[in-house]
Amino acid sequence: MAVQSIDPQELKRRLDAGEVECLLDVREEWEHTLTALPGSIHIPLNELTDRMMELAFEDNIVVYCHTGHRSRQAGEILLESGVATVYNLSGGIDAYSQVADASVPRYRPAY
Repeated sequence: MAVQSIDPQELKRRLDAGEVECLLDVREEWEHTLTALPGSIHIPLNELTDRMMELAFEDNIVVYCHTGHRSRQAGEILLESGVATVYNLSGGIDAYSQVADASVPRYRPAY
């Protein structure tokens, strides 16, 4: 099974409908403090393997980062760890703020 993509508008629709079981933010702490999607769990990508037990009972996870690259890596880790279904937010929180919810602030990466 592969990491599936979810576009920002579809994620917004699912969030509004209460259809997202687990929303995982894998950005760095400084990014998470600037903005985050409501209800998300924050586990930076470099801590994900060590903190997998925090997600042990999740079968369906939507993962996001700033632009979608780190979250794709996280999705692969999650699938390899036995999560049944993983969605990667296409374009990350940056795209989400532009096309789905302008109330989510945009920021520029420090790297």
